[in-house]
Amino acid sequence: MQRQTTMAKPAELKRNWYVVDATNIPLGRLSSKIAVILMGKNKPNYTPNYDCGDYVIVINASKVKLTGDAEHKKNYYNVSEWNGGLRTRSAGVMKREYPVELIERCVWGMLPKGPLGRAEAKKLFVYADEKHGQEAQKPVALDLSK
Repeated sequence: MQRQTTMAKPAELKRNWYVVDATNIPLGRLSSKIAVILMGKNKPNYTPNYDCGDYVIVINASKVKLTGDAEHKKNYYNVSEWNGGLRTRSAGVMKREYPVELIERCVWGMLPKGPLGRAEAKKLFVYADEKHGQEAQKPVALDLSK
């Protein structure tokens, strides 16, 4: 007897809202777990060619943990396409001054590139402190520190 593979259908999909506290969680572990939730790989009806993931709200992004010597050695680059237009910022500077962008860039690196990945990245909401603007969606607290 052959088994049928179930494919997710847009009409049958139910999206949940999760809130994650990033306090003292290593950046890479946090980002990989968030990327799995955004893609929907934690669901039994995961379909690789369809966006079947959930929404994720990250609070306390400024308190994320950078392990090892990443604070000084890891760099983030932006290029303006002008001569001499390369801007380099260390992970420590990103954590202090741009914590939202730090987590967004790290999660984006773990998502598929293209229209599907861009749609999944739009379901990520990152906040530097405890306040967030999605109380109306009644998000469920998710503990990713394990």
